[in-house]
Amino acid sequence: MGFADFVTDAGLTMLESWVTTRSYISGYGPSQADVTSFKALPGPPKVEKYPHAWRWYKHIASYQSEFSSLPGDPSKAYTTYGPDQSEVALNPKDKPKAGADEEDEDDDLFGSDDESEDEESKKKREENLAAYKKKKEGKTKPAAKSIVTLDVKPWGTYKVFEAFPSCFRTSKIIHPTDDETDMKQLEENLRSIEMDGLTWGASKLVPLAFGIKKLQINLVVEDEKVSIDELQQKIEADEDHVQSTDVAAMQKL
Repeated sequence: MGFADFVTDAGLTMLESWVTTRSYISGYGPSQADVTSFKALPGPPKVEKYPHAWRWYKHIASYQSEFSSLPGDPSKAYTTYGPDQSEVALNPKDKPKAGADEEDEDDDLFGSDDESEDEESKKKREENLAAYKKKKEGKTKPAAKSIVTLDVKPWGTYKVFEAFPSCFRTSKIIHPTDDETDMKQLEENLRSIEMDGLTWGASKLVPLAFGIKKLQINLVVEDEKVSIDELQQKIEADEDHVQSTDVAAMQKL
């Protein structure tokens, strides 16, 4: 028989009865049966009138971002799920009690089949839940990354010279005279630095003054693995070539 129209009280009552003893429409985990039934409802059932249906609705709503990946056949109508005719005709409160007739008593003497089925169902449910939790835990979030632009300034040799005739000489100007720092070697040393989560990018030489140039280089770092301060210290350890480093720009990816 399956579910009826969820717009009517009769249909909602059927859903309420079905999920009173179940967490899902079919099986032991969320599936396309839940998705199809969820979408057939115009909204959450009234909690005061259909508390179990309301609880099921809110629970399935938490999986909306995963609807397309849940197992099952999405082409099936929601009316293919739910109770069959015999279950609908029998009100749960009118079900005969265990041991009410001789047949039930005979079953109990030899151990009821239902008990063994319950054990198997319980074991299967636990296995399914464990597999589902493992699958969810396996979905790791992508690592947070940043793109950084570093300015690497080389050393220069300086001399003091007299800039003006003696009659105007009030100070002395410091002027760089050595622009021969091996920038190629500087960059090779820099790129030889390896850190887990560090990826070197493009670089270029940028003029500073008096013919001296600085190295400007891009890099991508995983925020949890690479400390920019530690990286700068490693670069500045090349004292033969590097005077100082500065973060020119930083942006989250």
